[in-house]
Amino acid sequence: MMNRSFLFPALLAASLTAAGQTFVSTPAYSWQGDTIRQGEYYATSADGVSLQSTYHATPGYFMPIQGQWRVKNDLSGYPQLLTPNRLHTAIYNLGLDEMVNAVEPDTTLRTGKEWAGVWTRDVSYSILLSMAYMQPEAARISLEKKVDRQGRIIQDTGSGGAWPVSSDRQIWTVAAWEVYKVTGDRKWLDFIYPVALRSLRTDAATIYDSRTGLVRGETSFIDWREQSHPKWMQTADVYNTLTLSTSVVHSEAWKALGMMAELKGDKKTAAEARDMSKRIADAVNKYLWDPQAGLYAMYMYGRDNLILNPRAETLGESLAIMWDIASPERAREITESNPTTPFGAAIFYPQIADMPPYHNNALWPWVGAWWTMANAKAGNEQGVMQGFGSLFRPAALFCTNKENFNLDNGDIATELNSSNMLWCLAGNIALTHKVLFGIGYEADRLVFKPFVPQALGQTRELKGFPYRGATLNITVEGYGNRIKSFTVNGKKQEPYILGKKAKETMEVHIVMDSEPIPPLKVNNRANLKAPLTPIAWMEGKTLVWNPIEYINHYEVLKDGVKIAETRATTFETPAPGEYQVIGVADDGTPSFASEPRSARLEKLTEMPGESTAVASAEIPADYRPKKGVAGFSGNGFLELDKTSAPVEVTIEVPEAGDYFISARYSNGNGPVNTENRCAIRTLLVDGKPAGIIVMPQRGRGNWDDWGYTNSLLVEGLTPGAHTVTIEYLPDNENMNIDTNHALIDLLRIVKR
Repeated sequence: MMNRSFLFPALLAASLTAAGQTFVSTPAYSWQGDTIRQGEYYATSADGVSLQSTYHATPGYFMPIQGQWRVKNDLSGYPQLLTPNRLHTAIYNLGLDEMVNAVEPDTTLRTGKEWAGVWTRDVSYSILLSMAYMQPEAARISLEKKVDRQGRIIQDTGSGGAWPVSSDRQIWTVAAWEVYKVTGDRKWLDFIYPVALRSLRTDAATIYDSRTGLVRGETSFIDWREQSHPKWMQTADVYNTLTLSTSVVHSEAWKALGMMAELKGDKKTAAEARDMSKRIADAVNKYLWDPQAGLYAMYMYGRDNLILNPRAETLGESLAIMWDIASPERAREITESNPTTPFGAAIFYPQIADMPPYHNNALWPWVGAWWTMANAKAGNEQGVMQGFGSLFRPAALFCTNKENFNLDNGDIATELNSSNMLWCLAGNIALTHKVLFGIGYEADRLVFKPFVPQALGQTRELKGFPYRGATLNITVEGYGNRIKSFTVNGKKQEPYILGKKAKETMEVHIVMDSEPIPPLKVNNRANLKAPLTPIAWMEGKTLVWNPIEYINHYEVLKDGVKIAETRATTFETPAPGEYQVIGVADDGTPSFASEPRSARLEKLTEMPGESTAVASAEIPADYRPKKGVAGFSGNGFLELDKTSAPVEVTIEVPEAGDYFISARYSNGNGPVNTENRCAIRTLLVDGKPAGIIVMPQRGRGNWDDWGYTNSLLVEGLTPGAHTVTIEYLPDNENMNIDTNHALIDLLRIVKR
């Protein structure tokens, strides 16, 4: 496996120097006392309400660095942190200050300084981190804006035309439930319950894989196709992936729906929701756990035969721990196994060598916040300290909560960036509240489970924390992860406050046991680039591929299973099947698998009828081609829109067996990377549903650009004629609602 590693200590003990206590030290930076140092640069705070930095960004980068920050807004209405460390205080106050900036005049939460508006995943993750309780009204209004006119959760623009290629919209359900846990507002529960139920049932019909129980679509929030997938994968292939983080989100959404249903008295739906949540969780543990790596794999990918992408993916690993999909034993193993670079945990690891930094080769602080909280839950003290450092370093040096950072040098020179990023400031605030003070919400109570590393064991206070009409002043003394004493207004009790008993001012005093936390390791690694992806093709029965530099050997796969290793760049295929090749470096790091190449029985069936131009009342005039469409096969193609009659095609099956069916299509209704006009249809064989085919956007006006949908496995077909029907059904409604349109050319039927 990937073993190009080095060791660096996180100095967690109270080692005092002239500059103050050293909290974290890596080859990239150190946090000593009230100062962050990175090479020749440093940032510090003299008073807890300002930051001064000497950092200079990459020369020529479009975004300037602000070398200082001072509180500009009135923060007196928000919880005040009292701690001996002025740098910590300043970074916390920076989060509050930028949070105030993020509340728009219409009481919605702005995504970032450079990004106006409310985006479903951004605002939902921010709400889960800290905005549910820091800005409950803005959180509520923002979530309301992400419900469409049909009462469904909106999936914002994403690869190929949003949902169902981008499929993590259920983070809205989890965030909406968090707002209820904070407020206890029954009217809010009445609003969110049918939205969540309707959206989850549609997702179950459209993006859940019947064979594994996992969820299809993009990795949650990583919505630039080429940033996290091999270049050969088209957006229909992205829909076909089975993804860790998105599956975990859906499992938690069903769990949240079940708790909503219990409160609503809907026992039947509550039982259904609990069952669905468990099914997805079980599928994650069955199909994505990689025991050799001690991690969940990022996703399963391919065409007809899916294989694991063994990369570690930090958000998915973190959420699996936080939401109890990982057992406590696996949680500890994950925190010791997930690679941590000198700047912090990567979005995924290893990196893609020929792709610039953004999701690839990057650290995003809000993901780092989830990772730090997951380490706290698993009991990994060293992981928690390095997690704090990975957020404090960029906040201090850049004097703002930037969105993402280049893992090679810690700089902001990435494909896109912004200051005052909502989910990053929300993660900043969450670290203090949810780790050091251990604050968490349940449906009827506020619970406390502090995790205080020994290095941060000073007495710490949080003044003016709101909870259901009460104001809490919270003090935590000592260190450790076990509470020795918990008192409210001087009276000992269990470490929680019931919502119905939250009244006026409550003095909460927590004394930790100050016993050492059992040590766990951190998998400190140099940042690593994986080998380039081979390009393979068939020459007769021979699989051929281009040579890749610095490769130790190649692995050949047939139907998703490794059958050979070779140092050559050709391979004589022994039997019909779907073939791929993977390059493996000297240290064991694998490349992505090449595009699948078929050496199987294949039959093409043209669509009935003939057409030479696109004309549809649904399509705005600027999307119509000015000439007839080219590039189709045979006599023509059919045009599909929501009012089209079902398409029926007779196929001839040459011999009994299992067959993959896909369709050749064109969709010029929008760009590959944005908007929301992915076409969706249900495919039936002899009247029985076989599954969903998706026809993602292939470029605005690109009606001559043809590709294949995802393939559907139909088992047990008998020889002879069968009827394939392609039909628009209510569950096939996309995010655009008005435009659900594509051209379809032929069916491809391939024997398994």
